[in-house]
Amino acid sequence: MTTLRIAMNGVTGRMGYRQHLVRSILAIRDQGGVTLEDGTRVQVEPILVGRNADKLRELARLHDVEHWTTDADAVIADPTVDVYFDAQVTSRRYEALTAAMKAGKHIFTEKPTAETLADAVDLARLRESTGVTAGVVHDKLYLPGLVKLRRLVDEGFFGRILSLRGEFGYWVFEGDGQEAQRPSWNYRKEDGGGIVVDMFCHWNYVLEGVLGTVKTVNAQAVTHIPTRWDEQGRPYQATADDAAYGIFEIETPGGDPVVAQINSSWAVRVHRDELVEFQVDGTLGSAVAGLNRCVAQQRAHTPKPVWNPDLPVTEPFRDQWLDVPANGDLANGFKQQWEEFLRDAVAGRPHRFDLLSAARGVQLAELGLRSSAEGRRLDVPTITL
Repeated sequence: MTTLRIAMNGVTGRMGYRQHLVRSILAIRDQGGVTLEDGTRVQVEPILVGRNADKLRELARLHDVEHWTTDADAVIADPTVDVYFDAQVTSRRYEALTAAMKAGKHIFTEKPTAETLADAVDLARLRESTGVTAGVVHDKLYLPGLVKLRRLVDEGFFGRILSLRGEFGYWVFEGDGQEAQRPSWNYRKEDGGGIVVDMFCHWNYVLEGVLGTVKTVNAQAVTHIPTRWDEQGRPYQATADDAAYGIFEIETPGGDPVVAQINSSWAVRVHRDELVEFQVDGTLGSAVAGLNRCVAQQRAHTPKPVWNPDLPVTEPFRDQWLDVPANGDLANGFKQQWEEFLRDAVAGRPHRFDLLSAARGVQLAELGLRSSAEGRRLDVPTITL
C-alpha cells in the first residue's frame, strides 16, 4: 500500500486540530486509508508542524503520531513529504504555500490563501507552472444542508431562481467576563482579522457552487464592538470588522439574474435553527438549508398568508415545509474533501476547488471592503491567469 506523508502546519489551532487532523486525516488513517478509483488504497501519515514544541509533542503522544517538528522549512524541503497542508494564520500562508509548491509538494490549504488578491493570483499561477495538485478548503459545499440544496437546484425544483438570503453568525463574547470563542487576532486588522476577509471567501464559493457567478457586490462592514479582551485578559482595540451586510448580484449558468443577500456577524444572538441558514426562493418553490437540515415548499403547497396587523398570527408557518431527505451517507465535509483531494493528488490531476477559486474569494473580500469604504456597488471582474 502506498503511503502519503502529509505535513500539517497549524494543527495546534482550533480548525487545524479538530476538523483537519482529528476528523479528517486521523480518521482516514484509522479506516485504512483512501480507496482509489481502481480499487487500490493509499494510506496517510501525518507530520505535525507548528511553533509550539510542547503542544506538538503532546498531540503526537495523544494521537499516536510518530513525527512532529517546529521546522516548517525543513519539512517542506524533505523529499519524502508528499503533501503540505496549511492552517496557519493568513499572514504566514502565502510564503509557505509558495515554498511548498516550488519544492514539488501537493498542497491543501485553508482560506484565505493570501492577504491580497495579487498574492492569491500569484499562487494560482505558480500551481499551473509547477503542475502540482492544489486544493483549497470549500467545506460548506460538503455540508448535508447545502448538498441537499444543490440537489434541488440541479433537479429544477425552484423553477427560475429569484433570490438567496443568508444569515450567519453568533455572539462571540468580548473576553472580559467570559472567554471568547474565537482568537483575538480575528479582531485585529493588522493581523489579518475581520469577518469580511474570513467569510466573504466562503460566500464566494457557496454562491458559485449553488447559484452561479458573482457579478457585483455592495457591502457594509462594521465594527460593532470596539473593545475586546485577549487570551491574557488584556483589553485591546478591535480594529477589524465584526459584522458585514452584503448584497450580491449573481448570474446563473442559464443567464438568469439572482439577488443574494448575506448577513455575517460575530455580534448577533441566534434566533434561527442553525448558526448559518440560506433561503432560496424561485417561481416554483423555496427551500431553507442549514448545516444539516434542508426544508422545502413547492408552489402547489404554498399557503396564501394575508397581512392583518390587528390579529395575532395563527398559521404554523414552519410546519408548512417538508424535510428534504439526504438519500445517502453525508459524512464530515472536511474529511470528504480531503479524500477527494488525495485521490486527485495520487492521480496527478487538478482538484476542482483550486487556488483560482480561492483567488476569487480573496477578490470578493477585497471588493467587499472597498465597497463598504466607498459606499457603492462594485463589479466583480473575471480573473484570468
